[in-house]
Amino acid sequence: MLYEFGHIGILVIIAIVFPIGAVVTSWALQFARIRPAVPSDPVKEDIYECGVLTEGPSLVQFNFRFYYVALLFVLFDVEIIFLFPWALVYDTIGWQGYFEGAGFIGILALGILYAWRKRALEWR
Repeated sequence: MLYEFGHIGILVIIAIVFPIGAVVTSWALQFARIRPAVPSDPVKEDIYECGVLTEGPSLVQFNFRFYYVALLFVLFDVEIIFLFPWALVYDTIGWQGYFEGAGFIGILALGILYAWRKRALEWR
């Protein structure tokens, strides 16, 4: 079992060591005065998106419904993507494949009906 998951462990260690190593190296080079500290520049820190100053607070309460509808869209969109391979081999899968696809579509329909029943797709 260790041999099977050892490769994943090595990749996790590498994925942790490289970013930490880059940050530590940058920090060490700053103290060795090889990489100088960058002074604050007002032009660099100025707004750039529209050239218009921000009115009011920049952090605004985000309506949760936007996130909820986007999440439901991604969920059902990914489930629809799973139907494409089923449609490509529809002629060769036989009755078992037909019923498995129909069950998948049924689960998808139940999910949409549940979201509709909970009024998740309506703006109030």
